[in-house]
Amino acid sequence: MTKTLTTLLLVAGVLSGCTLAPVYERPAPPVATSFPAAPEGYAAAEVKTGETRRASEIGWREFFRDPRLQALIATSLDNNRDLRTAALRIEEARALYQVQRADLLPTVNATGGFNRSRTPALQSATGKPYVSEYFQAGAGVTSFELDFFGRVRSLSNAALSQYFATEEARRSAQISLVSEVAQAYLSERSFAEQYELAQNTLKTREYTLSLAKQRFDAGATSALDLRDNESLVAQARVSAAQLARQRAQAQNALEVLVGKPLGTIENLPAPMRLSDERIISDIPAGLPSDLLEQRPDIRQAEQLLLSANANIGAARAAFFPRITLTANAGAISPTFSSLFDSGTGAWSFAPQLVLPIFDYGRNLSNLDLTNVRKNIQIANYEKTIQTAFAEVADALVARGTLEEQVTSQEQVRNAEAARYELSTVRFRNGVASQLDQLDSQRQLFAADQALIQARQLRLNNAIDLYRSLGGGLSETGPVASADVKPAVTTQ
Repeated sequence: MTKTLTTLLLVAGVLSGCTLAPVYERPAPPVATSFPAAPEGYAAAEVKTGETRRASEIGWREFFRDPRLQALIATSLDNNRDLRTAALRIEEARALYQVQRADLLPTVNATGGFNRSRTPALQSATGKPYVSEYFQAGAGVTSFELDFFGRVRSLSNAALSQYFATEEARRSAQISLVSEVAQAYLSERSFAEQYELAQNTLKTREYTLSLAKQRFDAGATSALDLRDNESLVAQARVSAAQLARQRAQAQNALEVLVGKPLGTIENLPAPMRLSDERIISDIPAGLPSDLLEQRPDIRQAEQLLLSANANIGAARAAFFPRITLTANAGAISPTFSSLFDSGTGAWSFAPQLVLPIFDYGRNLSNLDLTNVRKNIQIANYEKTIQTAFAEVADALVARGTLEEQVTSQEQVRNAEAARYELSTVRFRNGVASQLDQLDSQRQLFAADQALIQARQLRLNNAIDLYRSLGGGLSETGPVASADVKPAVTTQ
């Protein structure tokens, strides 16, 4: 019996390495073989630093050189609840895989028991009732499936792919978190600088309004000039109020991502101005095919496709016989003291074969279901690749245009500042009216705000490119913030 049982288990182990799952073939990427070039005339505007490393090889501490931002990212990686949930999902998937994998091997249980029963006279061989009792102890295998057609192996492979997909989901969540914290921080800094600008503009306009009132009371200017000054002061108050609210909301959003109030972070460095931020913007894009290895979300989608492919093998195996094995070996004795004496040994061997004959099309429908789910995962995989390609392409085509936009906006700001100075001199000398001065003041304020926003867009685009190319997983790389002296600004 022992030799037969061993032979069956060995044969089952060999055959269980095979499955009926389709041979997996990676779908062809539904994107172009290269990324689009920069818009005509803007490629020359891109910053060239000679960077040759891929985004995945650049640690986030090297990419983000602002010490305050580095501290915020490090804190978020320890405290962000979404990332913590993603890590716990990995533990959940690992446990589910281990549960499913356990079905590949027989479960051996130790058993022990005591039985006492009364046999009535009608069923007794002696015609008299009697009471019998016995003790039993042993070990056995209950309903172990001999996986001849790979059903259990396919389910185990599906669970393993789900586990790997969860691992990739956590990596993707970390990449997203790093970029979201950086962009939230830049958003808060942008609103802070614009609010500071609005406050300074409000003070200047209030002073100008006081002078206008004095001139109006003296009859040196018209009511129109006075009302224009009052309008500009009110507009500055509106802008200051809006920016104060937006900055507070941006800080709230940043604290949610970081996972704790900024005021509780010890030794948090002072913030830098957007004009002082130095972020690597010329990361090599490589080929679209490189994204298949660099992007965790694409790898996650492929693991889910592999899981769906393995489930087809389990559905196919359901059409074939299922062979289960139940076996026990031990000892039975009427007394506990003699339970393990010679002659008390007992065993049982009960294989069972179940062959589906008529199930109202259940197995066929289940196979159709697994095929449909595989096709859904193929579509999701291709969509993930298309989304990744679009994100990289968008960041690449915006790189040169944003550099040109910032440069041009700086020229606009400088021109408006010179115009404001000239109009002020002309007004004081009586050559021009105050309307020219007020208009130039209004345009200068708008140009300053637009310049801050353009700088933020340029930095955000560099972060988008870093994230879309798979950067942000590692912290390695030289910390380039040692030689950076952050500017202290109003917080």
